[in-house]
Amino acid sequence: MGDNTTHHHHQHEVDAVSSAPITPRPASVAPTPPGARTPAIVSLPPSQFHSPSLTRSPLLTPGGTKRKTPFIRTPRFITPLGSPLRKAIKLTRLDPQDAWLPITESRNGNAFYAAYHTLCSGIGIQALILPVAFTILGWTWGLIGLSLAFIWQLYTLYLLVQLHESPENGIRYSRYMQLASATFGERLSKFLAAFPIMYLSGGTCVALIVIGGSTSKMFFQTVCGAPCTSKPLTNVEWYLVFTCAAVLLSQLPNLNSIAGVSLVGALTAVGYCTAIWVVSVSEGRLPNVSYNPVRKGTEIARIFDVLNALGIIAFAFRGHNLILEIQATMPSSEKNPSSVPMWRGVKAAYFVVAMCLFPLAIGGYWAYGHVIPANGGMLTALYMFHSRDVSRTVLGMISIFVIINAVSSFQLYGMPMYDDMESHYTRKFKKPCPWWLRAVIRAMFGFGCFFVAVAIPFLGSVAGLIGGISLPVTLAYPCFMWLKMKKPKIYRPMWWLNWGLGLMGMGLSGILIAAGLYVVIDTGIQVSFFKPH
Repeated sequence: MGDNTTHHHHQHEVDAVSSAPITPRPASVAPTPPGARTPAIVSLPPSQFHSPSLTRSPLLTPGGTKRKTPFIRTPRFITPLGSPLRKAIKLTRLDPQDAWLPITESRNGNAFYAAYHTLCSGIGIQALILPVAFTILGWTWGLIGLSLAFIWQLYTLYLLVQLHESPENGIRYSRYMQLASATFGERLSKFLAAFPIMYLSGGTCVALIVIGGSTSKMFFQTVCGAPCTSKPLTNVEWYLVFTCAAVLLSQLPNLNSIAGVSLVGALTAVGYCTAIWVVSVSEGRLPNVSYNPVRKGTEIARIFDVLNALGIIAFAFRGHNLILEIQATMPSSEKNPSSVPMWRGVKAAYFVVAMCLFPLAIGGYWAYGHVIPANGGMLTALYMFHSRDVSRTVLGMISIFVIINAVSSFQLYGMPMYDDMESHYTRKFKKPCPWWLRAVIRAMFGFGCFFVAVAIPFLGSVAGLIGGISLPVTLAYPCFMWLKMKKPKIYRPMWWLNWGLGLMGMGLSGILIAAGLYVVIDTGIQVSFFKPH
């Protein structure tokens, strides 16, 4: 802890690197010397290289070198951004209160933490539905689609990791929304990115409550067996049990402090993915399994089925909306930019993700073929076909893994939302959130998700539709951000690649929204408020 305090001391002592402040400052502060306007690295004390923020970051605290103030959290931490930056990025609302917000509060992460977080956010329950896509696409196209999607999303991840720090103006984009508004402008980014990002954190948390609650019920029935079925808890009560556990755990203050939670979440995710495919494959194929792609009646229905399958593959990869936030927990300086350890962590994490997803899709399709249930995928199939012949210990272990993973992912996906809510407070009152308010915010968010999970139980059937809306966050926006920020030479390979992928991502998103709408209209949606199945 002493370490951090000295960092902050240095931050107070270093001259303002940003150009002259715009807001009138009290007279006691020495005006910025003209020499400090050009971000000359030489003039900085060496301590600055290990400082939590970028060397020439405009986020350093103004205040002359002569004043030695004790380190207190005072509003002097809030710097106006330098005027050239004002023009470049209208980030004035997000005045750097980074030291008070949960994502950027502590910046001492490393490649291991990054790998834990990335793995926990990148692999989830949606991977278990992958074999359903194969039932429509068949072996060849399913594998080609899965491999291409994997490479594509790994490439956009690479772009995001590189874009996190901008060497031109020394800003760190610690949130996806900040990068989006820097790229598309304030108003357009609200329209394009705000809803998908809100859905990707809030909607994921709602889905996790549904999954965690229903799996808890299954777990209880598996472990307890016959005697407990007399008075079982209803689904809603199980959702409530799960939500209480998640809210308790969500009291951990910041993104770095949940690295352990993420590690547990990542291990359990790898655990249940591996366990499910190993059990399915070792039990052997089901009798009379066919691998012919399932074809429905009309031509239109077939086309939309194929699109839906592509959608399932595209949704299996997620977590791009958290990458910048995870990277924001790392120290960074001119010599050691945070993108190097971050990319190491991401590569390791996605190697493990590939080791989970590919065997799961291939093994699951091999074992169950066309009979795999469309909702619930592998987990439901396991309980449907093997609940008698697989030992209760194994089934119970898989369920408990799913539950633990859901609780851990809830923390990770809730973090941007907590951060957003707290930033409203810090922006208004210019001081960090008191602990009781933090607790209230997180409890409110958790029980809000619980309320949505109970009130709108048909969220699953519109998931394809909303997934189509949030797909560009993963596959298209990073390409446009790269084009805008890095400005590659026109008609060069990088230029073609990014335009191609970006437009393809937008096109795919449009088609998936259409397919999702068609499926909703075609199957009819049981709009039953407050009646969870």
